[in-house]
Amino acid sequence: MGVAKLTPQNTVVPESKYSLLERERRYLLQDLPGGLSRSDAHLQITDNYLTGTRLRLRKVRDPRTNRWTVKFAQKFAPNPADLSRTLITNIYLNADEAEVLSVFEANEIRKNRYYFEWGGRRFSIDMFLGDLFGLVLAEVGFENDEELDNFPKPPFAVADVTNHEMFTGGSLCHLTFEDIREEIKKIML
Repeated sequence: MGVAKLTPQNTVVPESKYSLLERERRYLLQDLPGGLSRSDAHLQITDNYLTGTRLRLRKVRDPRTNRWTVKFAQKFAPNPADLSRTLITNIYLNADEAEVLSVFEANEIRKNRYYFEWGGRRFSIDMFLGDLFGLVLAEVGFENDEELDNFPKPPFAVADVTNHEMFTGGSLCHLTFEDIREEIKKIML
């Protein structure tokens, strides 16, 4: 009798009551929207995408209180042609658990997250740091498909990049701002 192995062909991901469907639009911005400044309240986020997986270790720090939240997440689009709808499963970790997971090889993204209200919606505005310095993205979530499908591009956005895989965290963690500069130029034309 042989040893059973996990393979992409024999491994299934069942529907789970623990996964949440996120409906989001993502926008490219030139800078922070009017009314926001870099000195406004924000969160500092470090995302470590575990190499070769759909897994992310996220550390969120509030610089005003120096309090941390750490989440281990799996996030993916069930339909790769529609990145506006993703399944996410989060596990909240304590410091010891986060330390254990930090030994895995990962690609890092650092960003400051600001919150911004427009059109009755709360946007997450991410100003990227490090290798992606210069990139500013906004995300907004929706409760149902109709809201998602009918939401207009806000006036502070340059372009809707929701379905551009290059602008997902799992792709951005492999890139620098220089790597995406040409794509941004095309989008802005």
